[in-house]
Amino acid sequence: MIVFDPLWETMKRKNISQYMLIKTYGVSTGTLDSLRKNRSITLNTLNDLCVILDCDVSDIIRYIPDEA
Repeated sequence: MIVFDPLWETMKRKNISQYMLIKTYGVSTGTLDSLRKNRSITLNTLNDLCVILDCDVSDIIRYIPDEA
């Protein structure tokens, strides 16, 4: 499973709020909802977040293997 826990830590470290993502960078509220609920996002969105936050993919997502 992919989780977005590192995203919230990275945003805090970079002083970028969810409000800023929406108002300044044009991230949709639907996308933020998907991120909060660990639902899938597009690779374009992942790329956009990396650009906005000036970070690596590992600063946004974490892979946790599913239990068998």
